[in-house]
Amino acid sequence: MPRPLRIEYEHAFYHVMNRGRGRQLIFHDDEYYRAFLETLGEACNRFGSIVHAYCLMGNHYHLLIETPLANLSRVMRHVNGIYTQRYNRLKRTDGTLFRGRYKPILVSKDNYFLQVSRYIHRNPIETKTPLVEHLEDYQWSSYPYYMGKQAPYEWLEMHFTRLLLGENVEPITAYREFVLQGNDEQTVEFHKSDKIGAVFGSDLFKSWVFDDLLPHLKSEKRACAIVPNLTMDAVISAVAGLYQVDKKYMTVIAHGRVSENLPRKVAMHLCQELTGATMREIAVVFNLRQYRSVSFITHEVRIRKQQESTLDRQIQDITKRLLKG
Repeated sequence: MPRPLRIEYEHAFYHVMNRGRGRQLIFHDDEYYRAFLETLGEACNRFGSIVHAYCLMGNHYHLLIETPLANLSRVMRHVNGIYTQRYNRLKRTDGTLFRGRYKPILVSKDNYFLQVSRYIHRNPIETKTPLVEHLEDYQWSSYPYYMGKQAPYEWLEMHFTRLLLGENVEPITAYREFVLQGNDEQTVEFHKSDKIGAVFGSDLFKSWVFDDLLPHLKSEKRACAIVPNLTMDAVISAVAGLYQVDKKYMTVIAHGRVSENLPRKVAMHLCQELTGATMREIAVVFNLRQYRSVSFITHEVRIRKQQESTLDRQIQDITKRLLKG
């Protein structure tokens, strides 16, 4: 399985998650939670990172973290590596603790940032059996600090979140009301997906990431990272939109002597590249008797894309359309 895409730049914001290997507990009691928070504070002090929110949940954790020095990989290597060492000492065991590398989601610093902050802090009551009745009573989250129940860690930054709520509001009351409203549908749908995207933000933010941060990657890989749950229908619609043809024109085989149906070939290529569909599934949608024909057609498009700059630009335009959902 390929590694998740890492997007790093100065003052980037991320929702970072990781869970125990085989869903095992990574926090057994207070000593483990404190060891993780100590490790997180060390990472902030050593690497200049800023934590805006966190929630530790038994077998996984959530962080909303900013990296002024564009060094998320280094920060998380310290957090996961040092905490694993401390866990093994406490548990008197050895070996790996986490299921793999952490999952970073790049977050735009606007309302999407606030939505992620709320999502993280609501974790203790979004479980099948809520862990607490009142969120401010869950001590292994940064929410109690937002509620002013005690002095926060030096490395916990709350001012930026409060600014986003507005300048002329009482910060504790405004944030409490915002969190207790519940998670918005967009945030829930994004995070419950089996394949969570690498970017959470507006269409404009996604386009900026696509154009300015990932120019070294081919357009198909960029689109897969930013919008990983594309359907074949969405791809076919985007292709139809660019070429201004009817969707049926691409999925029905034309008989007799006809000119080349380039949109059909491009649609098959992008269905294979972007959706994870099998050749058999693509063959069914495009009414091909032999699924092997998909391989021949998509191979042709890949070769032509390298040779024809116009076709390459068209495919890039289509993948950018797909960022808008």
